[in-house]
Amino acid sequence: MSDKKASLSIDGLDEAIDLPVYSGSIGPDVVDVGGLTAKGMFTYDPGFVSTAACESQITYIDGGKGTLLHRGYPIDQLAEHSDYLETCYLLLYGELPNAEQKANFENTVRYHTMVHDQLTYFFRGFRRDAHPMAILCGVVGALSAFYHDSTDISDEKHREVAAFRLIAKMPTLAAMSYKYSIGQPFMYPDNNLSYGENFLHMMFGTPCEPSNVNPVLAKAMDRIFLLHADHEQNASTSTVRLAGSSGANPFACIAAGIAALWGPSHGGANEAVLNMLQEIGDPERIDEFVARAKDKDDPFRLMGFGHRVYKNFDPRATVLKESCDEVLAELGIENDPLLAIAKRLEQIALEDEYFIEKKLYPNVDFYSGIILKAIGIPTSMFTVIFAVGRTVGWIAHWNEMISGSYRIGRPRQLYTGHTQRDYVPVDKR
Repeated sequence: MSDKKASLSIDGLDEAIDLPVYSGSIGPDVVDVGGLTAKGMFTYDPGFVSTAACESQITYIDGGKGTLLHRGYPIDQLAEHSDYLETCYLLLYGELPNAEQKANFENTVRYHTMVHDQLTYFFRGFRRDAHPMAILCGVVGALSAFYHDSTDISDEKHREVAAFRLIAKMPTLAAMSYKYSIGQPFMYPDNNLSYGENFLHMMFGTPCEPSNVNPVLAKAMDRIFLLHADHEQNASTSTVRLAGSSGANPFACIAAGIAALWGPSHGGANEAVLNMLQEIGDPERIDEFVARAKDKDDPFRLMGFGHRVYKNFDPRATVLKESCDEVLAELGIENDPLLAIAKRLEQIALEDEYFIEKKLYPNVDFYSGIILKAIGIPTSMFTVIFAVGRTVGWIAHWNEMISGSYRIGRPRQLYTGHTQRDYVPVDKR
């Protein structure tokens, strides 16, 4: 129990209510309001933006300082020195692996990349123009119909196998969603390739010739996955936890997370960046749109600048800018008008006093959108790629909850509808 207490005085109550205050290892203190229910009341917090719904040891964010820690390790250090699968191990197990553990983990993921062949029939039920996120959401939810041997959530081994399967198979399913939409045959995963290489191989390879994956592009792809691996208690992660609190199997929970991620206010942000660039259309119109962004009476907003959580800068954007520059240099892209607009907007945001004063720096969605566009990935796949990277964060949070003590989520409400009234027969209304 905490030694700290908060005292809440409420009109109509003779005595103040004492509420315990807890301190985490880092970050602000938290007031436990659970005791209010016994007093016949509860808190009102739309969007849960001021409520800690769980205790976690996985990821910490300080938006004011631009800090993002995975198990205590700064994101820039992981992006610079680690890779996606090592970061997956860290998020799942709490510590960085030694050489043997790393090799075993990578080997396990590598040999879970194939999906049950009968899953290919699921794809035939979708229209060819179906959004890849719609396909991914449905197919991931269907995994529980194929892998019954990893759905006992009370079994630690089952939970671990489910984690391996989800991390390994998500790139395969994502690439299949793309291939189906363009009418090309599915590509089997190649276990000789790294995680990022394998995804690009399945996305762009064909059975007609061997894949030749550019290592610079594969490195950038791996970094995009790593930088999206987890982001604390966001909408999709909270959705996974809420679904999991009912005892649902992990595949259903991850499908729920994919559905939440699909929203344009969450995972669709990097897609919105490309849509904005297309709306601007011509580098000659940049000043016009920048002026509109500065006009408080104009609803237009520049997408990919600033962040709801990070009030200073997005620490992920700093390292992804490096990858962005490497990819554009490797591909020698000079004449693409959308990328020319993006680079000019980046320059303005880093130099213009208006953007600097309001801390509207380019965020991770801005740079990931440019990279994916340069690689040749269509905008409809951007959120799918986000889902691939975030899968490990979702499963880590789900497993953390299931492994400890938890209760089914049951948010309350402030009811403002009709009070009780009597039914009136239709002929008397």
